[in-house]
Amino acid sequence: MKKKRAFLIGIFTVLCGSTATKAQDVYLSVPENNIFNRSEFTSVPTRVMTNANRTNWDYAFLGILPTAPTFTSVSGPTFTHSSSSLTLPASILLWQLESMGGQLPYTGLTGYLPGFQSFSTSAIKWFEPPSTSLGGGFNRGNINFTFKIPASQFTANTFRAGNYSMEITQNYNDFTPRNFKTILVIPSSIRWITNSLTKYIEISSLNDYRNTGTRVWDLGNTEIAHTVDFNFWAKAASTNVQFTSSKGVSGARNIASIKLASNGSALTTKALSADFQNFSTANFSVVAGNRNSFIPELHVSAEDFKNYFFEAGTYTFELNFNARSIDSSINSLQNTAVQIKVLPLSEITIPSSGRNVNFNFNTAAHYTNGQSQMVPNQIMLSNNENFELYVKSDENYFKKGGLQTDINSNILQIGVDGSSVNVPLSKTPQKILFNGAPVLDRGLNIRYTIPPAGAQSLVGKENTTYSINVYYSFTAI
Repeated sequence: MKKKRAFLIGIFTVLCGSTATKAQDVYLSVPENNIFNRSEFTSVPTRVMTNANRTNWDYAFLGILPTAPTFTSVSGPTFTHSSSSLTLPASILLWQLESMGGQLPYTGLTGYLPGFQSFSTSAIKWFEPPSTSLGGGFNRGNINFTFKIPASQFTANTFRAGNYSMEITQNYNDFTPRNFKTILVIPSSIRWITNSLTKYIEISSLNDYRNTGTRVWDLGNTEIAHTVDFNFWAKAASTNVQFTSSKGVSGARNIASIKLASNGSALTTKALSADFQNFSTANFSVVAGNRNSFIPELHVSAEDFKNYFFEAGTYTFELNFNARSIDSSINSLQNTAVQIKVLPLSEITIPSSGRNVNFNFNTAAHYTNGQSQMVPNQIMLSNNENFELYVKSDENYFKKGGLQTDINSNILQIGVDGSSVNVPLSKTPQKILFNGAPVLDRGLNIRYTIPPAGAQSLVGKENTTYSINVYYSFTAI
């Protein structure tokens, strides 16, 4: 009974010991920096096999025909993704023997170390032994290799998160394991490569507000590197656009008056809000080179632009962007601060039909009662600040044939239709419109009056034409 128990224990020990010889796959973790920056990846020396017993190569025919050690892919010419149909060509991964038992094998007598090469369905030599068994061997221990992925391969291929594997067999029985998988481990990651952190927009022409088309401002090229599919989410940091007038007065505009879009079909066009929205037209899929790029745009309708962004001052808001994986497990955030600067803009135009105002004195009533004229829409006003309108003459006296007369300019009074203010004309600017609000292309009816006293002062004057120039101007308030 005692001997039988010892025999069973011995068998159990042998079985447990056999698990230590299980094949060890080669895992190569490819850093996201190499993938996203498209820079060469070089591994540290990596154990591929172990040699516990041998110190020399196999030779046949009197020890002068060496058997070169080889690798052969038995799973095909590509690395296969573990959870999709994607593959990577064998040529992406290069390898070279680094050491056997801590140093390179002897390379004398025509033995040599091949350069970096890739796996194939044909046997590929990873070392060329000396031509005779007397030429030298190698140390026992780990058989290490160095692996590389050239920079060009990161540009040319699609690296999706997950594991890409290829099954390899080697031809030396004493090297373990005899079969193993080489597995490329690609991390799940999303990273902003380029994005404008600030956007400055300057409005310097009133014609921008007369344009009937949608205002479009691009936010610069956005490039996102990723190994997983993602959607582009965006929101505004606040429900309002913060406004500071040119005079330092604060205000706000609804952020929904601004829409986010793109220069192509990458993004749908939606009004901004303070809540994240998915702006992707479709998922951004992992592509060759592992980068997607597009140009986000801000859109404002002509009507909203005129109604909400006309007043001189600074309009600021912040955009929060989020490149979020389809399953929302990972994301990458980026912000862009936007400033719209509207310069103080003003314009007074007088159509050619309203440039001359004529008073004819040819009846007694004209001299007795004076005269008044209303010129409809004589002045077209545009001003994006609160303003006052002034009028003045170039001289204090009317002229005749270019020469000054004794007819004072103040016999003519000027005012705006709807206002009780009539000011006598002089070289000193006189206010005729008070507290005007910002306005675009507002037509003003101008009233010209020569009251009875002024008309009577013309009695006895030479029967000819007297003229004076009238000027209108703004003052911001």
